[in-house]
Amino acid sequence: MSLHDDAVLVLKAYEDNGDQGELRQIYLEHLDAHPDGMWKACGAGHLTASALVVDPERGRVLLTLHKKLGMWLQMGGHCEPGDATVAAAALREATEESGIAGLTLLPGGPVRLDRHPIPAPCHWHMDVQYAALAPAGAVEAISDESLDLRWYAYDEVAGVADESVVRLTERTRARLS
Repeated sequence: MSLHDDAVLVLKAYEDNGDQGELRQIYLEHLDAHPDGMWKACGAGHLTASALVVDPERGRVLLTLHKKLGMWLQMGGHCEPGDATVAAAALREATEESGIAGLTLLPGGPVRLDRHPIPAPCHWHMDVQYAALAPAGAVEAISDESLDLRWYAYDEVAGVADESVVRLTERTRARLS
């Protein structure tokens, strides 16, 4: 199965809790219209995969200060040819950017979808957002893509990150309950 096919299956199975059905449909229509819609080279936009690294025992999330954007975000980025699934891409990105070995994705598939404009030549990132559980005693390490990594208590996220990250944190906490 191709990564494109996996993305279609993931999106069709995505439980949207009533407020992301339209966005899910936009993703599916994009993939239907663009066989290259998983890749950075797709000028109309492309799917990306991310994961919020969570330490539920301590009630905190690990955010990265993105080098290009200068914003505190979850770990994530572009899919690569070696990614067998969207979930694998999210887990790879989270592991690479956090430096934490042994991350596991929170069961149940993606936590959220988030579509945001990006500068030309591409126009949209259609992010499929997961949550990754940090193992006990996890120690982070800053990657080349990050200016900094920092753990934030759940209630601190709104003070440092944008609404997308706040909503991802809220949905992750709800899924953990």
